[in-house]
Parts: sequence; C-alpha cells; structure tokens
Amino acid sequence: MRIVALILAALASTLDWSAAADAAPASEQPLARITIRSVGEGMPVIFIPGLASPPSVFGEAAEKIGKGNHLIFVQMNGFAGSAPNAAGVDNLLPGAVDELAAWLVANHLNKAAVIGHSMGGLMALMLAKRHPEAASRLLIVDSLPFYGMLFGPNATPENVRPVVEQMRAGLVAGTTPPQVPPHMSNSEANKAKILAWLKASDPKTVGEALVEDATTDVRPDLASIKIPVTVLYAVPTPESKAMIAGLYASAYKDLSNVRLIPVEGSEHFIMLDQPTSFDNAVEYFVR
Repeated sequence: MRIVALILAALASTLDWSAAADAAPASEQPLARITIRSVGEGMPVIFIPGLASPPSVFGEAAEKIGKGNHLIFVQMNGFAGSAPNAAGVDNLLPGAVDELAAWLVANHLNKAAVIGHSMGGLMALMLAKRHPEAASRLLIVDSLPFYGMLFGPNATPENVRPVVEQMRAGLVAGTTPPQVPPHMSNSEANKAKILAWLKASDPKTVGEALVEDATTDVRPDLASIKIPVTVLYAVPTPESKAMIAGLYASAYKDLSNVRLIPVEGSEHFIMLDQPTSFDNAVEYFVR
C-alpha cells in the first residue's frame, strides 16, 4: 500500500512543474515535440529533464534560484503523463533542441544557463553545438556525450542500436513491463516515483527517445563547444569512484572549459538522492 501511495503521489506531481512556478505568473507554450513553461524575469535558466521525467524533478533546485531568474522548463511531449506529439516522434531529440532554440529566438532570449539531466544533458550539449548563441554555460547532470560508452570501449552507435531497438520493441508492444534499474536511485521511494513517471509516459515516445539517446554520439562536437561546462556525476560507492572518474575524464577530454564534479553516495538521479549537494551545485552554477 505504501508503494501504491508513493506512485499516486508521484503521478500527481507531474502536474506541478516546479514549486517556483507558484511564485510568479507563468506562461506555457506547447510545440510539436516539447512544451515550454516559463516563469519569472531575469537571467534565463533552462531545465531539461531526462528520459520519461517531468520538469518537476528539478522542483527544489528551481525554487531556490527562482528569485531574480527567468526559469524555463522543457517538457518532452509524451513524458510523465503529458500528451504525446500527434505528428509522430521521428527526429525527436534534434527536433526538440531546434524547437527550444527557435522559442528562445522568438522570445528574444539568448546566453541562457542550461541544466540538463541524463538525456537532457545530451540535449544541452546538442543545443550548444547546433545553436551557439542559445547558451552561456551548461550544467550536465550524470550524462555522457555517448551513452554507448557504458557498453564498453568498443561501442559505437551502430553496434549499440540493435540492443536498444530490441528494448524499444518490447516497450511499444507492451511485452516488456516498465521497470526501473537499481542504478537509478538508492532510495525505494525515489525508484517508485521514477517508475510512476515511466508508466505514465507514452511508450512510442519513450522508445524513440531511448534509441536516439543511446545512438547519438556528440564526442566529435565537444572541441567546438567553448562555453563553460560543469558535469556532475554520480559515485554510488567509494570503490567505484576511480573507475567512474576515469570514464568521465575520458568522455569529456575534448572539452576545453570543463569542470567535473563527483557526487558521492548517489545513483543516477542526483537531485533525488543528494538534493542538498545538487541544490548547492545549481546555485553556484547560476551565480
């Protein structure tokens, strides 16, 4: 019963993008692939959540920096209870990045501070490469420039694709029940919340995002990104610290202006497992 209650509470939270949104009038604009909600005035700060996650995953950190900043929350249509894109999901991530960039131009905004978790981190890197005027700095949260690096040193987009295509097929057909891997969080309550978001998501949208996320390699683009980039990465155990540090150092070696910060005692959802460390990192990044 406790897990059921947690799941219901998590589903309800998908309707609340951020507690900071209650502090000032907000505007919301649905686009083809994403819906953008903005609130406040000041320096633009963009929040991009990861696979199947809602912007409310950033709620606590967003509330802390809300005063004096223009908060911009990006919701992938079809994630976490939101309506999916009726026009189809092809070219999902590049299309979403281009839509965000066009929205920024239309609203006379540029040089934003961009915060992206997981798939959202990959999208932040894509934004910096494809639309250099859009971002002034990036905060990448537990995200690699090529997800396939987790498959081993010889992984390529081509040999990773069959694996994730099989995962996509199971999701869309309903033969693979939604599940949360243990490395998502070190808390059962947080795992229940993440699972609720996944269950409330459109399987076709999640499947396409999964495939594109896993087969997009932006490492060749990193050398052209000159803005400051901060990377927070999770260190679940002391024994794993050296290995994970080596992985991230190798992944981001071509970034000329990068700062790598380990967050110990955390799994993938750093903002849920270590909220104080995450909030402090966001506040420092925005300042």
